[in-house]
Amino acid sequence: MITLLFFLSSGLFLGWSLGANDAANIFGTAVGSRMVKFRQAAIIGSIFVIIGAVVQGAGANDTLGKLGSVSTLAAAFTVALSAAATVYWMTRLRLPVSTSQAIVGAIIGWNLYTNNQTDFQTLTKIVTTWISGPVLGGIFAALLYMLTRKVLNRVRFHLFYRDVTIRLGLILIGGFGAYSLGANNIANVMGVFTTAVQFPDIHFGIITLSGTQQLFAIGGVAIAIGIITYSKRVMETVGNTLMPLTSEAALVVVLSQALVLFIFSSQSLSNALVSLGLPPIPLVPVSSSQVVIGSIIGIGLLKGGKQIKYKVLGQISVGWIATPVIAGIVSFFLLFFIHNVFKQDVGFKTVINSEPVSQQRVSNKLNTADTIVMHQTKEIDKTVQSGEGESSLNYGWVVSMFLLIVLMGVVYYFFLRERRLREKEQDKIDELEDFIALKAKSLEQEAKRYEEEHQNLDKELKYQQKEMVNMAMNIIRKYEIVGQIKDDINKIKKSVKEDETRKALNKVILKINQNLLLDRDRESFQMHLEEHNSNFMHRLSEAYPGLTENERRLATLLRMNLSSKEIASILNISPKSVEMNRYRLRKKLQIPPKENLTQFIRSF
Repeated sequence: MITLLFFLSSGLFLGWSLGANDAANIFGTAVGSRMVKFRQAAIIGSIFVIIGAVVQGAGANDTLGKLGSVSTLAAAFTVALSAAATVYWMTRLRLPVSTSQAIVGAIIGWNLYTNNQTDFQTLTKIVTTWISGPVLGGIFAALLYMLTRKVLNRVRFHLFYRDVTIRLGLILIGGFGAYSLGANNIANVMGVFTTAVQFPDIHFGIITLSGTQQLFAIGGVAIAIGIITYSKRVMETVGNTLMPLTSEAALVVVLSQALVLFIFSSQSLSNALVSLGLPPIPLVPVSSSQVVIGSIIGIGLLKGGKQIKYKVLGQISVGWIATPVIAGIVSFFLLFFIHNVFKQDVGFKTVINSEPVSQQRVSNKLNTADTIVMHQTKEIDKTVQSGEGESSLNYGWVVSMFLLIVLMGVVYYFFLRERRLREKEQDKIDELEDFIALKAKSLEQEAKRYEEEHQNLDKELKYQQKEMVNMAMNIIRKYEIVGQIKDDINKIKKSVKEDETRKALNKVILKINQNLLLDRDRESFQMHLEEHNSNFMHRLSEAYPGLTENERRLATLLRMNLSSKEIASILNISPKSVEMNRYRLRKKLQIPPKENLTQFIRSF
C-alpha cells in the first residue's frame, strides 16, 4: 500500500497543482471582487469537483488512453511527475501553462522512450480541441454576453436584487464549473494510472464504484485539497490580465468555460449526437485556462477588440506551444533515469520479428521460451529461498526510499523557500501599501490645512478689500458733502453785500481747502492702499519699469473698479485730470484701443 501511494504521489501532486491554480478560473473573479466568500467557494468547488471526477471523468480518459496506454506503475509515476514538474516550474517562471498539454507531452515522451506507437489520429483530435476549445468558448461567451445584456436592458433590476442575482449566479455557475473541471481534467491527474493500477469494485447498495472511479475519487480529493489549501491567494489576486471584466462578463466567462469542459467530457451527449447521425464529440481533456482566455477574447472582440492586450495573448500562445514540448523532453529523460538507475520497468514494447516462419519453428520457439521461463522461475525460487533475492530487493528499496526522501526534502525546501519569498514580497507590498496610505493621509491632511489657510486668507483679503472700498466710499462721500458746503457758501457769498461778511466766508472756504489738502483720511487710505496691494504694484513695476508712482497708484485704484469721478475725489484732482492720467497709463501699458483698461489691470 505504501508503494502504491508513493507511485500515486506524482498524480496527487499534479491534482493539487490543478486545484490550486485552475480553481481561480472558476471562482477567482467572485472571490477577488468579494462577491463570494472564499470558504463558500472552496466548499462548493471541492464537493463538485469530486462529483464531476467520479461521475463523468471516464469519457476524456478513454481518449487519453488511446494516445498512450502507460502499462506500468513506475512509468505512470514518471509521466505524471514530468507533467507536474513542467507545470510547477513554468508557473514559477510566470509562463502560461496548461495541465492538459503537459500530460499529453509527457505521454508522447513515454511513447518515444519505450518504442510505443503514438496514435496520430488521437493526437490530431486532441490538438484540434486545443484550438476548438478556446474558439468554442469565445463563441459561447459572445452569445451569452449579448443575451445577458439584452435581458439586463429589458428587465430593470433594483440594485439590491441585481447584486443578489449576480452572487447566486456566481455560486451556481461556479458549482457547475467545478463539476465540469473535475469531469474533464481528472484524466490529466489520474488517467495514466488507470492501466497500471487495478482496484476491485466497491458496492454501496445500488451504487458501484469501479477501480477507475476510485482512482478518480482519489485524484478529485487531491484537486479539492489544492483548492482548500492554496487557491485562496490565487483567487484573491486574480486580475484582469488579458482584459478588464465587469461582473456580468465574468459570470458569462465562467459559464462558457463550464459548458465547453462539460461538452468535451460528456459521453451521453456524444452518444446522443451519434444517434442523430452526427459526428461524435471528441472526449478530450481541455485546458480550463485556454477556454477562459478564448471566452475573454470572444467578449473583447464583441466590444471591438480595443481592450484586448495582444502582447499578453502572444505570451500565452508561446506558452501553449512550449508546454507539451518541455513536458515530453522531461518525461523522456526521467524515464531514462528511472529505468537505468532504479531498474524499474517503464513499459518497453516487445519487438517481434516479422519474418514468415513455419508452424513447427513457431512451436519450437514457444517450447524453448517456456523452458527458459521455467528455468528462470526455478532460479528465482532458489534465490528467494536462500534469502539473497530478498536482500537484494530490500537493498534496492532502501536506496530508492532514501533517494525519494532526499528528493522530497529538496522539493519541500524549494517549496518553503518560495513560500517564504512570497510572504516576504507580500510583507513588503503590505508595508509599501501602509506607507502609501499613511503618506496619502498625511498629504490629504496637509492639503486640507492648506485649503483652510487659503480660505482664511481669501476671506481676509476680501475683508480687507471691502474695508478699502468702504474707506474709499467714505472719503468720496466726505468730499461730496464738503463740496456741497463750499457751493452753498459761495451762493451765500454772492447774496451778501457786506464786505466783512464776504471776507469771513472766504476765510471759511480757504480753511476747508486747506483741510482737504491735509486730510488724514486720504493719507491713511493711500497708506493702506499701498500696503495691501504691494505685490500688485511690485509686479507692475517689474513688468513696466517706466511707470511713475502716481500712475501705479492710479492703476491700483482702477483695480478696485472705481470710476474716474470717485478716483478724482480720492486723489483730490478733477475728473478731467483723471481721464488724462488714464490715457497716459494706457499708452505706457501698450493696451489696444478696443481693450478695456480696467479689465486689463484686474487680470494682470
